[in-house]
Amino acid sequence: MKRTKLFLPVILLVCLMSCGHLPKEYATINDYPLYEGTDLGATYYATHTKFRVWSPAAQAVRLNIYEHGLNGKPLAVYGMNRSEKGTWTYSVKQDLKGKFYTFQIQKNGKWLGETPSLWCKAVGVNGNRGAIIDLKETNPQGWETDKRPEMKSFTDAVIYEVHMRDFTIAPNSGSSYPGKFLGLSESGTRSPEGFKTGLDHLKELGITHLQILPSYDYASIDETQLDKNEYNWGYDPKNYNVPEGGYSTDPYNPVTRIKEMKEMIHQLHANGIRVIMDVVYNHTFVGEDSHLNLMVPGYFYRFNNDGSWGNSSGCGNETASERLMTRQFIIESVKHWINEYHIDGFRFDLMGIHDIETMNAIRQAINEIDPTISIHGEGWAAGGSPLPENLRAVKQNAPQFYPIGVFSDDIRDALRGNWMDGNKGGFLVGNGYEESIKFGIVGAVSHPQIDLTKIVHSQTAYAKTPAQVINYVSCHDDPCLVDKLKATIPEASEQELIAMNKLAQTIVFTSQGVPFIYAGEEIFRDKKGVHNTYKSPDAVNQINWSNKAKYHDVFNYYQQLIALRKAHPAFRMSTAEQVNKHLTFRTQDKNLVSYMIQDYANGDSWKTILVIFNGNRQDISYTLPAGNWTAVCEHGKLNQSGLGTYTQTINVSASSATILYQP
Repeated sequence: MKRTKLFLPVILLVCLMSCGHLPKEYATINDYPLYEGTDLGATYYATHTKFRVWSPAAQAVRLNIYEHGLNGKPLAVYGMNRSEKGTWTYSVKQDLKGKFYTFQIQKNGKWLGETPSLWCKAVGVNGNRGAIIDLKETNPQGWETDKRPEMKSFTDAVIYEVHMRDFTIAPNSGSSYPGKFLGLSESGTRSPEGFKTGLDHLKELGITHLQILPSYDYASIDETQLDKNEYNWGYDPKNYNVPEGGYSTDPYNPVTRIKEMKEMIHQLHANGIRVIMDVVYNHTFVGEDSHLNLMVPGYFYRFNNDGSWGNSSGCGNETASERLMTRQFIIESVKHWINEYHIDGFRFDLMGIHDIETMNAIRQAINEIDPTISIHGEGWAAGGSPLPENLRAVKQNAPQFYPIGVFSDDIRDALRGNWMDGNKGGFLVGNGYEESIKFGIVGAVSHPQIDLTKIVHSQTAYAKTPAQVINYVSCHDDPCLVDKLKATIPEASEQELIAMNKLAQTIVFTSQGVPFIYAGEEIFRDKKGVHNTYKSPDAVNQINWSNKAKYHDVFNYYQQLIALRKAHPAFRMSTAEQVNKHLTFRTQDKNLVSYMIQDYANGDSWKTILVIFNGNRQDISYTLPAGNWTAVCEHGKLNQSGLGTYTQTINVSASSATILYQP
């Protein structure tokens, strides 16, 4: 990037003590004023750059300007001026494009460490200094006409969760940009066996939404040593409003990471795929020395009564979303990702740490931009919080933050077994949990045929509509589906494991709600038995694209399953009233659940649909209702054109699903 020479003395200290003004005294940090402007951080103009930060109790604030994003002494140091609503401002009347900056505050007579502030939108390598750029120069070709793909209802979504590096890092991915944003922008990549990989694979599979693990600038990867192939999931936030440099082709150039992430999103949109971003506003990588805390000590975090840091994140700190400026920051950050990067949805990590009022405020702010932009999250925390549970966005409070969605750990653990017990399985291996399976089938809404006292984790029907629940059997956390099945039933043959894999996803995709799959499940991915691979090497985390040839039958089944759901709105009802009117459970025996969807539900072309799930490890004979029935799914095969016609009885294979209809 071309840089403009800055005509400044080596060190220039201007009005360092803000013309002698003393800080206002506040009784508590809760009394700090709310600043609702959108100009915090650096705002670039060709003739000048405006800087504004919020730090109400600071005694003084200084601005440091640098030539480089990593090393070197400041070119200039400016004392910032106290302004409105707890902010400090300074305007440098030169073209600073290509330069870098940090802020420091003085508290109790001591200068704290340097920070680009939580409001920075571009950074140098490793994210310790903010970068002064013209954001208009980060737009890829065609960005002005980029549009998010159409979505009528969130129940139409098919979510595919992927880690940026996992998807293209394997040598057999065929990618020219392994592990990078641009790797997900490429078309035409193939495995050694000639099968589609990368973006073409996603399009072939038929997903509608790609959920990317954290891709903001996170702390655990040293961007100056990417040749060491360090790995992390990214749940260690450093700079919330900047893409991760490790996923760019040049982390030293502040423009590159932004432009390449936009290019990835642009190409996904062009191929009909929306992008959901995993966001982790609930904690930071470090507490005391974070960019949040160095700017406004103590404000952005919760503390216990004894003064210790709140830790419901399990990471040593938790943010205080209920504080007005924390809430304001999260809202503006989400809007930045939408407006600048065209993000289509957000997955909130440990959403149960955030307060309900903040989540509702985020939803309202997004509605004003585009109500089809989705929000869902984990309806739990990793531990107790100083904020009472009745105020937090936990799953049992979901009716209070509708239509924000929550993950269903009920259907997950009913299918595969409790996440805390690695060796105990669920319905898939013949261990029951039929009532919880039924609860998942109706999308966690109230239904008269479900006994809520027998649900795995819940005692209430927490979803107001099916669109408020995300159904899944595995994700990046804990063992992936194949590893979990191997652990719970080690004597099973590979063919038995494949049957259970297919059964799991058939339940997920024919249940009311929003289906979610973990990248690679469609080609029988495993992670070598490692439960949480957040810092495991590529050898464990990478997707082996040769699996697509080896397990192409599994891929075809997933592809057909997605096509079935898309073709039949009966599996995508949008209200609890529809579910209760059209869906009835027919039989329930040990390791067997069956149900009917009747009367052309949700405008479906099929009048009546019968779905049978056999969790037993042996075949069963099932008595059919009167009439002729056409099977579209049986014995691990799926074909909407029909696989056979039956009356009276049908044989349901071990560990399989059978789907029939009457036209």
